[in-house]
Amino acid sequence: MGGIFGVISQQSCTNDLFFGVDYHSHLGTRRGGMATYGKKGFHRAIHNIENAPFRTKFEHDLEELEGTAGIGCISDNEPQPLLIASRLGSYAITTVGVIQNLEQLAKEAMADGFTQYMEMSEGRLNATEVVASLINRKPSIVEGIRYVQEIVEGSLSILILNEHGIFAARDRLGRTPLIVGKNDHAHCVSFESFAYLNLGYHDVHELGPGEIDFIRADSCRVVQQPGDKMRICAFLWVYYGYPTSCYEGVNVEEMRYRCGDMLASRDNVGGGSGCRCTRFRNCTRDRVFQPFGYSICETVYQVYADLAALLYAGSPEPAQSDCEDEADSG
Repeated sequence: MGGIFGVISQQSCTNDLFFGVDYHSHLGTRRGGMATYGKKGFHRAIHNIENAPFRTKFEHDLEELEGTAGIGCISDNEPQPLLIASRLGSYAITTVGVIQNLEQLAKEAMADGFTQYMEMSEGRLNATEVVASLINRKPSIVEGIRYVQEIVEGSLSILILNEHGIFAARDRLGRTPLIVGKNDHAHCVSFESFAYLNLGYHDVHELGPGEIDFIRADSCRVVQQPGDKMRICAFLWVYYGYPTSCYEGVNVEEMRYRCGDMLASRDNVGGGSGCRCTRFRNCTRDRVFQPFGYSICETVYQVYADLAALLYAGSPEPAQSDCEDEADSG
């Protein structure tokens, strides 16, 4: 997985960027990076965080990373953010996702004879650099992002920082989240909602699938409307997400408790036998999931149910329940 965070402010953004990225440390253990833009241009720092936490590695870089706008990431794959100089101008870029057809896209880009890749990591192409090269093939950053969204197989969310502001683009099918927050003098965009809430920002807007926003210190403008197909990753609630985060308005911890409630319905509780009545299970499911709606929650419950099936594999069936069907109960 991985997490990304960006902030643009009317004053120094360095501390908010530092802590905002650090709050995503549960999403990756290999690389961390930050890039800022200020009066002296771009500055960047990337460190290996496999053997030391993000804060320890980056606390000595904060003076050099002074600026009013910045983006950063926790990555389980390639080092990033990258600084790019192109015909679209200079910018910093960071991504999160998995590109299934990365090699194919790189070969197609190199076929024109004018493209090369230098950010190799462990003998593999840097996916973020490939994405940048594809964006640069179009006449504007927004058109380039739109082009990449159309040709990438897999998932990809992007933050791009230039001298004018931050471009935030959510995955075409909404597999990974991006949420905008604000305070009195700044706007931010984050993978995890709790990251900016801890910094004194409040919710503004959650990007829809494929949506592209342009963010400045005093505004957030939608430059590409969201699509209507949502396939958000259910494992955000099951495993990856921080307990106090919310995705699509659904809190992670609350979802886990409710799914646990469903799983517990097959166990012996309260000294009685495990109830296996079909109508009881249906009633419980309605009670648990109706407040959230079924579109997301059924998928999450199914993930939990599949995991439970593996956990209970080989275990004896619970004793036959003595409880009556609700229709027959007095």
